[in-house]
Amino acid sequence: MNNKAQNTESIIRTILTTKMLICVFTGFASGLPLYLLIQLMPAWLESEGVNIKTIGAFTLTQIPYVWKFLWAPFMDNISLFNMGRRRGWMICTQILLFFSIAVLGFISPQLNIMLIAILSFAIALFSATQDVALDAFRRELLSDKELGLGNSIHINAYRIAGLVPGSLSLILSNFYAWDIVFMITACFMFPAIVMTLLVKEPNKFTAKPYKIENIITKPFVEFIQRNGIKSALTILAFIFLYKLGDSMATSLATPFYLKMGFTRIDIGLIAKNASLWPSVFGALIGGITMIKIGINRALWLFGIVQLLSILGFLWLSIEGPFENIRSAQLILLAAVIGFEALGVGLGTAAFVAFIAKTTNPLYTATQFALFTSFASIPRTLINASTGVIVENVGWTNFFGLCTILAIPGMLLLYKVAPWQSK
Repeated sequence: MNNKAQNTESIIRTILTTKMLICVFTGFASGLPLYLLIQLMPAWLESEGVNIKTIGAFTLTQIPYVWKFLWAPFMDNISLFNMGRRRGWMICTQILLFFSIAVLGFISPQLNIMLIAILSFAIALFSATQDVALDAFRRELLSDKELGLGNSIHINAYRIAGLVPGSLSLILSNFYAWDIVFMITACFMFPAIVMTLLVKEPNKFTAKPYKIENIITKPFVEFIQRNGIKSALTILAFIFLYKLGDSMATSLATPFYLKMGFTRIDIGLIAKNASLWPSVFGALIGGITMIKIGINRALWLFGIVQLLSILGFLWLSIEGPFENIRSAQLILLAAVIGFEALGVGLGTAAFVAFIAKTTNPLYTATQFALFTSFASIPRTLINASTGVIVENVGWTNFFGLCTILAIPGMLLLYKVAPWQSK
């Protein structure tokens, strides 16, 4: 057997493992509540007559994604229900997410917008806490060689999970009341609950004694000492900036499609078909590519695709809004959604693999949470202003700004992920 055939067989063996199947479930569980907040929630509020400024400000309810590193150290040291450091937190948050999502549809946005905001905050809190446990679980499950493929599969399953609130739920909302829609959406947390009950705890590292320096300070000090202050700050700046542009561009995607004249059924059906296959294709190609060329080069290549995907929104905003939706407009929407799914999916896969590689396994949950918290700042704090920006400059100028903001993160690749270093 020649080397090429051996490499192909090795890649296939890497893909078809229980570990990679687990990454599918972790990605789906992580993506469902987030996409509910950023896709279904705006569509629901829009349909109930809530103005665009309020919808944009609703991203502030996602603040737990930014601050999750504050309680992550305790999750590195506390086990729940005798299920281990990771699985106990996973099952607890997944059950809470199920009930929180199911309750949403019984509340009227016109009468109880503050209560909806509080419940949205709770969903973000449970989801962010689940992410801490899932990210640490996955990092401890995968070997360094498997990180690229495993995180690529996780991210694309995460993206596919968005088809539930972003496609199925939108379609169902045209035939059923919102309380039924949210109850059905909540039921998609069940596979994650079953997965958590069936898998085994990685258990590579035991929890530290309950000393305050072990819980709070050591994970952060270790990161700085390992990289040096200047390099550590550069890494954090890169994590903050790499997905800033595409995060802003997609923050109001569903209201944008609606403003362009598309119906919720149009968006749901096209998102289902146009997002699924690019995501699946991206999972396989992205993961295999990272095995072959390494995470650094993948950050460059996938980052370029990610940046170009923002231009799809810019193009659609120039062409629209449409008075009569015909096949040509539906094809245009499908192209924008499909390329966005591919570009952002690829970019995120390499990005999360980079974050995983940067963590120390002794402090997986804390450091992973710290890095992903920095990455969440644009989505939660900066995106809260997107509604105001759109209202003042219009959709086309807004997406032009998003494209410009995607460039600084790419430039930092010269420092944090040089092309020549695999």
